[in-house]
Amino acid sequence: MNLKKYFIRALHRLQKGPGYTYKELLVWYCDNTNTHGPKRIIKEGPKKKLIWFFLTLLFASLVFWQWGILINTYLSYNVTSSLSIGFKTMKFPAVTVCNANPFKYSEVKHLLKELDRLIEAALERILQPTPSNSSENISPPLDLELWHQIPLVLIDEHDKDNPIILDIFESNQGAMGNQSTVGNETIAGNETIAGNETSADNQTTVDYEATCLLCVPQCSHQGSDNCTYRNFTSAAQAVTEWYILQSTSILSKVPLQERIRMGYQAEDMILACLYGAEPCNYKNFTQIYHPDHGNCYIFNWGMDEEALNSSNPGAEFGLKLILDISQQDYIPYLSSAAGARLMLHQQKSFPFLKDQGIYAMAGTETSIGVLVDELERMGYPYSDCTMNGSDVPVKNLYSQYNTSYSIQACLRSCFQNHMSEICGCGHYMFPLPEGVNYCNNEDNPGWAYCYSSLRSSIKYRQICIDSCKETCNDTQYKMTISMADWPSEASEDWIFHILSYERDMSTNVTLDRNGIIKLNIYFQEYNYRTISESAATTIVWLLSSLGGQFGFWMGGSVLCLIEFGEIIIDSLWITIINVISWCKGLKQKRAQARYPDAPPTVSELVEAHTNLGFQHEDVGALPRVEGLPPEPGTPPPNYDSLRVQPHDVLGPDSDTE
Repeated sequence: MNLKKYFIRALHRLQKGPGYTYKELLVWYCDNTNTHGPKRIIKEGPKKKLIWFFLTLLFASLVFWQWGILINTYLSYNVTSSLSIGFKTMKFPAVTVCNANPFKYSEVKHLLKELDRLIEAALERILQPTPSNSSENISPPLDLELWHQIPLVLIDEHDKDNPIILDIFESNQGAMGNQSTVGNETIAGNETIAGNETSADNQTTVDYEATCLLCVPQCSHQGSDNCTYRNFTSAAQAVTEWYILQSTSILSKVPLQERIRMGYQAEDMILACLYGAEPCNYKNFTQIYHPDHGNCYIFNWGMDEEALNSSNPGAEFGLKLILDISQQDYIPYLSSAAGARLMLHQQKSFPFLKDQGIYAMAGTETSIGVLVDELERMGYPYSDCTMNGSDVPVKNLYSQYNTSYSIQACLRSCFQNHMSEICGCGHYMFPLPEGVNYCNNEDNPGWAYCYSSLRSSIKYRQICIDSCKETCNDTQYKMTISMADWPSEASEDWIFHILSYERDMSTNVTLDRNGIIKLNIYFQEYNYRTISESAATTIVWLLSSLGGQFGFWMGGSVLCLIEFGEIIIDSLWITIINVISWCKGLKQKRAQARYPDAPPTVSELVEAHTNLGFQHEDVGALPRVEGLPPEPGTPPPNYDSLRVQPHDVLGPDSDTE
């Protein structure tokens, strides 16, 4: 009922029109507001009015300018980092250990036999310009199919404008065609013999001193001119990279279980284990296959059992390992570094040893003191981090290991997805998407060119960086590393005898210091650091800052803002009433244009209903025909006081019911 009364009064208000104008409303506001300045505009003299109007406008502009800065600062969502130090019993980190060499050479030698012969012959031609007939005549002919898929070439850059590409295994005829400008050139008193021919298999030999760069050409397909050349300043780097590319193609066709068998087994690699005062062995480690390092073993991964806690800091309460890396069984051209690769990481996370791992040198005791940093980042909108990777648009290929999300896993998954789409195959070093096979030279001749182009592409790299997110909560392990020779010369005899007997049940010494590594991993102290983010600006800070600026420049408060809102509402109400009144006036003008004469009187309306022969004379009617008798009837009196108004004209109403 009250709502009905309200609408009736509002209708009367609309019918009567506005009760005051904009000028009256503005004067009323200046006279009644609590904000300093507007009152002086209407109460002072003409000159002071102008001064106070200018000052009020200036300070109001300053207030709005400061408000804009404060709101923009708040919407930037800046954070501040705080560091706190705590003390508690902590979970011992997961420890991943691998051999720097991924496979035993004795197990993969039959697969890499032709590749090894090729690289040995190539090195002989690079390092021995003068042909050696004795070795060439005895050895069987080389299978150059692998070589032609991804060759190794020399680039002579003595003439910078016309560099010459020298294929190490190029035939004499082709070499002469490619080296016509080099054969007669003399450099430092020594004539190049790039065009000389070996007497055994009609192959060229190359003077490595006369050339500058050893390169690995990568072409879109065999015989194509669309190639990129990866040049190296050292032949050692070039040979290693070339060997990795070729071995990757060969090993990618080997089934996973066979690759695991060819790697180092836990019972052969882990000779002794001790955690705190409790003995452990290789059965306490979880085996995973890592493409870079072969079989890796993780202690305290937390997949099947609860993570272990460390009771006290110090070396005596940590993990102690003795490893055998069997350096004598390393692949000579694949692994140039000898030792163990290890990494400390969180439970249920995948170890990316190539990026975050460290080496432990053979013949040493390596002690690693651990400090813990816990990172706590704020989520959206303060930072673009993720809790578990569910909001990341990249499919995590490492989820097959049931590991948690990490930005390294995301970046590698993104790269592998791009490579499978563009190159039609996946790289051997990363997990595969469904329905995709690993790249090899036979099925994908141009995979090396595609891989190199994709890896150097800034566009796709930026796409992956923009798609992947950091984790909001992370734990980092800071390590302090120290080393000493182990075992000492005085004790190595009995130590090697015991370890050889425990592993091989042999009284002969089968171990030496070139293959033995001792590790001590422990918490250096129980103090852990927490680096947490907090919002630099909050809604409380914003409101207080806005109010401070408003009060300082104009002496205002929240009530002044409410008054300002009130005048805006009244202005809108006046505008609505004026628009409705204008529409009503326009409607009346249209009605008058349709009926220009005055409306009929009451007497005329009554006569029209009682006397059927009476017709009101319309303006513009046809003239009356002469000779007709007058119409009967007496016209009624003309009472102008009884004249009625049109129905669309409303009379004045009051605000009462």
